[in-house]
Amino acid sequence: MPPNAISRPADTVSACAEEQLLPNGNPNASKQTGVLFEGDAETNDCALAGDITKLKKADKRKLKWVWRNIILFGYLHLAALYGGYLFVFQAKWATVAFSIVLYTMGMIGITGGAHRLWAHRSYKAKWPLRLILITFNTVAFQDAAFHWARDHRVHHKYSETDADPHNATRGFFFSHVGWLLCKKHPDVVAKGKGLDLSDLRADRILMFQLKYYMILMPLACFILPTVAPMYLWNETLMNSWFVATMFRWCFQLNMTWLVNSAAHKFGGRPYDKNINPSQSPYVSAFTFGEGWHNYHHVFPWDYKTAEWGKYTLNMTTAFIDLFAKIGWAYDLKSVAPETIERRVRRTGDGSHELWGWGDKDLTEEDAKDVLFVDKTK
Repeated sequence: MPPNAISRPADTVSACAEEQLLPNGNPNASKQTGVLFEGDAETNDCALAGDITKLKKADKRKLKWVWRNIILFGYLHLAALYGGYLFVFQAKWATVAFSIVLYTMGMIGITGGAHRLWAHRSYKAKWPLRLILITFNTVAFQDAAFHWARDHRVHHKYSETDADPHNATRGFFFSHVGWLLCKKHPDVVAKGKGLDLSDLRADRILMFQLKYYMILMPLACFILPTVAPMYLWNETLMNSWFVATMFRWCFQLNMTWLVNSAAHKFGGRPYDKNINPSQSPYVSAFTFGEGWHNYHHVFPWDYKTAEWGKYTLNMTTAFIDLFAKIGWAYDLKSVAPETIERRVRRTGDGSHELWGWGDKDLTEEDAKDVLFVDKTK
């Protein structure tokens, strides 16, 4: 476990594990799905007693399309297709490398910044690291980190209900990109207004980005990525715009969206078989560790968003651990192994590598020859 990591003790038992507390103590309020940091982060095994299946629905309402977004996203994807061709066949190696660096920066800004730090408070960061993360986040252009974190908290509290911004029960396309092409469901707006965002408003760096976002974002995401290749290594305007800007940004958007779509549909559910979020190593590879989604929705306050510690499919964890070594990241929250095992045995689908493995017809003697667990990982 890295420096400053905090593992929730296995013997801590909270009333939340036995009964779901309603928002503000109001018995008539909509029941939460029990998966955010607030009361749930103080528990080890929450969200088991409450039945939220009746909330998981999609109203049969006519979607109000936002044609401005449809046109802009249409252009973006056409431009990205051309940019992908240039990326492979025409762009200079420096432009290709530059695009990969920008992709890496932007992804860390979303995963390590907007998601794990600001949305879930799964760790704390000193101001130099927060400044790095907000810069990276601006390069990514997925809305201001304040708004991203707010919408993500709504997504977890009311996952796969009409209050979920990208409700997966509406289908793959809607949860992937369709939710950005239409007006938000009224429940999304209402639940978003009911969240306590005081911690976000207290972060001066976060609020600085929000205040000047329409100046900072065009510079970081579009202007500088286009201008830099032209002036630093004489790249053409076409390659600079379509490769370093359009292709890079569009590819990053779609990889991030796969967390909402593919990772809510395809893959095993070793931690909770009753929810849609699933384990997807392919999504994790391109999103630096965000594809272990079944685990994340069960234990959202874990800074790793995963049980295992391999950095190859979780570069964001490696990034946070690196800054933990120099003290810029601290109070890293994690989950005790006993807690994970208890949850796996209770609600898992049997696909867990340690506690879900085993053929009932396999003898104990044969099992010794086929099952190997590398305890050093």
